[in-house]
Amino acid sequence: MRNRTIIAALLTLALGMPAVATAQQPSDTNRDRHEVRRDRRELRRDRRDVRQDVRERRQDLREGDTTAARQETRDIRQDRRDIRRDRRDRRGDRRDVRHDRRDLRRDRHDSTSSTTKQP
Repeated sequence: MRNRTIIAALLTLALGMPAVATAQQPSDTNRDRHEVRRDRRELRRDRRDVRQDVRERRQDLREGDTTAARQETRDIRQDRRDIRRDRRDRRGDRRDVRHDRRDLRRDRHDSTSSTTKQP
């Protein structure tokens, strides 16, 4: 009798622990939503950097400093590459959020619908 109790307790513990662990983790939707916000901030910063580099390049060209203007042109290209990368990341994160929401709706719908047919 005592062995059965111990086995039952261990089995309950083994089956119950994964459910508790997953309940404490944040959902993927929240994490994806935060990534979208983070990507939006990075995109804003990169656009600001491009505007500043364009102003600096104009200033360098006015002063006749072509070497510095070439460097600013390289910086502008790099910043524009960053903008394209951030836009792709943001697009992917937004797609993940949409998929997560769709999956949650489907799961909610599946759990509320009855699976047994009554005659």
